[in-house]
Amino acid sequence: MASLKDIRDRIKSVKSIQKVTSAMKMVAAAKVRKAQQKMEQARPYTLALEEVIHHILPDINRDDLDLLNIREIKRKAYVIVSADRGLAGAFNSNITKVAEKEINEFGRENVDLFCIGKKARDHFKRREYNIIESHTDFWNDLNYDNAMMIGRSIIDHFTSGKVDEVHVIYNYFVNMAQQEIKSEVLLPLVYEDGEFEAKDRLYEPSKEALVGSLVPRHLNIQVWKYLLESYASEQAARMLSMENATTNAGDMIKSLTLEFNKARQAAITTEMLEIVSGAEALNE
Repeated sequence: MASLKDIRDRIKSVKSIQKVTSAMKMVAAAKVRKAQQKMEQARPYTLALEEVIHHILPDINRDDLDLLNIREIKRKAYVIVSADRGLAGAFNSNITKVAEKEINEFGRENVDLFCIGKKARDHFKRREYNIIESHTDFWNDLNYDNAMMIGRSIIDHFTSGKVDEVHVIYNYFVNMAQQEIKSEVLLPLVYEDGEFEAKDRLYEPSKEALVGSLVPRHLNIQVWKYLLESYASEQAARMLSMENATTNAGDMIKSLTLEFNKARQAAITTEMLEIVSGAEALNE
């Protein structure tokens, strides 16, 4: 049995950890609320832009714009959105697992990677995948400029003909307790028929000029959406993970306290028996 001092030290250590996990939970809760607000603000603009582009695309010659050019798929690029930090449950491991499976099914030798977040970068770097770019250390100051920088790199890689298709794998924020991993095709830009309600519109300037201007902007907005969804999912996963850790620490403190009381009682009983035995020996 552990000594009273050992148990007391363990209780003190667990209480310190509990304070840290509780503080991290509160920080994550504040961050996820801010991320939700940004998502809600961006969503109407994103949907409106998607609708406009969808109505223009059927009348546009795809060969006139490289971003619309559908080619035979010989090589792909994958944009994998992870986090810089851990302590978020299975948030990072799940997305790298899904990405690795999908990449290996196509053939890793025919895939270029854009890793967003240190966890994805480190995972695929250790396994010697072909990483073209990695973007890290920007989550604490997340803004639209980050999305534009990443989007520009992805667009350049596609339009230069280095890849024929670009996929994005990210965590979609469902609610505080649930995040869903999604894999979407970012490029070339394709919409299914009937996805939006058809409306007659007059366009000024020409549809071609509008598409040339709006499509790159739309792609940057999509990247911004992926970043916001992933960031909100990360903070929600961390909040839940830290809440579970805090609860487990509380249960451990109760268990250790019970063990401490039993050990102290046993020590007191032993001491009393020794005193009684000593007294009886003297009387004899």
